[in-house]
Amino acid sequence: MRRRVVVTGIGCINPMGHDVETVWSGLKEGRSGVGYTSIFDASTFPTQISAEVKNWDVAHIGEDLAVWKNRGRHTCFAAGAARQAIDSSGVLESRLDPDRFGVYLGSGEGSQDFFSFADMMAAALETGEFNLPRFIQRGLEMLNPVAELEQEPNMPAGHLAAMFDARGPNLNCLTACAASSQAVGEATEIIRRGDADVMLSGGTHSMIHPLGVTGFSLLTALSQRNDEPTRASRPFDRLRDGFVIGEGAAMVVLEDLERARRRGAPIYGEIVGYGATADAYRITDIHPQGRGAIACMRLALQDAALDPSAVHYVNAHGTSTAVNDRVETLACKEVFGHDAYQVPVSSTKSMMGHLIAAAGVTELIVCMMAIRDRVLPPTINYENPDPDCDLDYVPNQAREACCDVALNNSFGFGGQNITLIVRRFTD
Repeated sequence: MRRRVVVTGIGCINPMGHDVETVWSGLKEGRSGVGYTSIFDASTFPTQISAEVKNWDVAHIGEDLAVWKNRGRHTCFAAGAARQAIDSSGVLESRLDPDRFGVYLGSGEGSQDFFSFADMMAAALETGEFNLPRFIQRGLEMLNPVAELEQEPNMPAGHLAAMFDARGPNLNCLTACAASSQAVGEATEIIRRGDADVMLSGGTHSMIHPLGVTGFSLLTALSQRNDEPTRASRPFDRLRDGFVIGEGAAMVVLEDLERARRRGAPIYGEIVGYGATADAYRITDIHPQGRGAIACMRLALQDAALDPSAVHYVNAHGTSTAVNDRVETLACKEVFGHDAYQVPVSSTKSMMGHLIAAAGVTELIVCMMAIRDRVLPPTINYENPDPDCDLDYVPNQAREACCDVALNNSFGFGGQNITLIVRRFTD
């Protein structure tokens, strides 16, 4: 018999705020965390808006800024969210075997040193043709080797293990926008099969830098509604024109239920369903009939031993891109059948932007808050109905509703699909 896995700690830092309760309050109020990009000069870019984390650094959790100065922005966010999750769980005050305590993250790369790289390219092209020795020499003069190491995706997991003496499994996955949901799902499986008792899991990412914005711009994935930042992210709206890139981190403490019970831990929810599929289609396009998304949701429901009618709320991937929102709507109709029009579906990316690798776990925490308070967060900026997107998207205002079971979708570039199902904990 597999072990049951519950969430005993939560933490997040994102454009809506620096802790779970602040973020949740903002979502219920329908606030937007989107504004003009200030991390770098984006005035010449097609997209000049983003959802940035403002006024936060690791000193807020008592860390020495001098020690952390060369660590990635993503690592700093991860440390802040993890400290919240660990503290809220009280797990370090219990008899915790460090060899049975692991870390599994969905982390992206850190901030790229774009300007040094540009200087290196300029030096290499001084004579009109690319000169590799000049490129290397300039790099040796300019680049900080520690900073280069720290931008690697696996570094946050390593730092968190050291912070909390987690000597068990330590892993990271980078499956684009599905990464942190996959991390939570796989961490759940590690506990279910008995390879660990406690896992710190979640995700962190910051792509608000010239290379990140350039890449998404070339893919035509970003909104260019620069004159109305707070109205730019509009999932399922007929006039949507792309997502708004965000940043941040979110973490959960996952724990074997019996262990959590013995120590009287707070329980925010139970992870009951996990589904993972691939579209096996195109790298940047979701399958037009949603075959991967449909299979993923069905696998999660099967894993949870739940009928689709048991789901009270869907936190959609809902990116505000033309294709994703249409196909996700199609997939929900296929999975929920005639009940699809009665299942509320909302996208909190309309308010906090798309946190990329950190998106899924952030939205999982939102699901647990919706279950706790029996309040469904809205999809803001929903103004122009799209005939291809005709479900109940909880438009523009939060809604009180019965919510004991929530389903969270995360679909990533490369055709990665992850669905998590969380349930109100009951004995």
